Amino acid sequence: MARLITTAFVQRLRHSVDRWLFRVGAAEPAPIRLGQRRIYVLPSAAGIAFALALLVMLLAAINYNLSLGYALVFTLGGSAASSMLHAFRNLYGLSIRPGRCPPVFAGDTAVFTLLVDNPAPRRRPALRLGAQGQCSSFELPAAQETAIPIACPAPRRGRLVLGRSTLETRWLLGLIRAWSVFVPAAECLVLPTPEADPPPLPRDGAGDTAPGSRRTGEGDDDFAGLRAHRSADSPRHVAWKVLARGGPMLTKEFAAGQGRELLLDWDHLPPGFDDERRLSRLTAWVLAAEREGLRYALALPGVRIPAAAGGAHRERCLRQLALHGLADATAGEQA
Repeated sequence: MARLITTAFVQRLRHSVDRWLFRVGAAEPAPIRLGQRRIYVLPSAAGIAFALALLVMLLAAINYNLSLGYALVFTLGGSAASSMLHAFRNLYGLSIRPGRCPPVFAGDTAVFTLLVDNPAPRRRPALRLGAQGQCSSFELPAAQETAIPIACPAPRRGRLVLGRSTLETRWLLGLIRAWSVFVPAAECLVLPTPEADPPPLPRDGAGDTAPGSRRTGEGDDDFAGLRAHRSADSPRHVAWKVLARGGPMLTKEFAAGQGRELLLDWDHLPPGFDDERRLSRLTAWVLAAEREGLRYALALPGVRIPAAAGGAHRERCLRQLALHGLADATAGEQA
């Protein structure tokens, strides 16, 4: 308990220091340009050790009145001082804007993309981008924009923001660390994890379908084609002739079912399910209905999405499932 309190206090203190020292707050509009005021330069750990070694060498040269000792100390000190300029120029003028982050399921890894533009006619080596404890090392070609991925864990559904990010370099000698802190407007939609082995799609809006019963997506009129057999399919719909000729077990589909609509209803799920398990099953059903090309509607507490089909409808349903119960869950539907 004490450790958690200490960790929370350190995080709050760090955020306060970021806001005061680095002016880190809300997400910044793109593009984020690294000018002179946004780049910080300090000695690295190796640089501090190098400075102490130079101090010892200087004291020895003074004590023994060594002319070559003075020359060596001043030469090395000048090289270290020039590396400050190299480190600063390696970041100066870069432009950063967020790229697209595709949605992921909870428990997977979200891959954010930041587009870093190098307008100068020289390459920018030994760069490092860090966020949420993850980092990516890269270099930028001259006068090109490069997409830099950074992978972050996505443990929970909802919106995952990249948040406080740093771009740093220790070019040329590793003695100086130059860095900049920024907050890009980058976020990823984290979807509920679909149920691993969901029951068949509901019939007439019911939450459960008994094994062997006919599903809404199948009719008895015009033959529409064959698909892979599933354990819940009725035996009378199996293509026995294909199986008798040595083919795989397939199931007949009929055109009458293609015009019907499914209702994926929150209230028709088993009463013992908690919210996350309901979202998990509905997510699996949305993906299954989309794979089969069915029209389906989604009903959640306070939100109802009319029946439709296609990629845009799937994305709309998955977004509502991902944001259900969160502060901005219904913002998109009410706009």
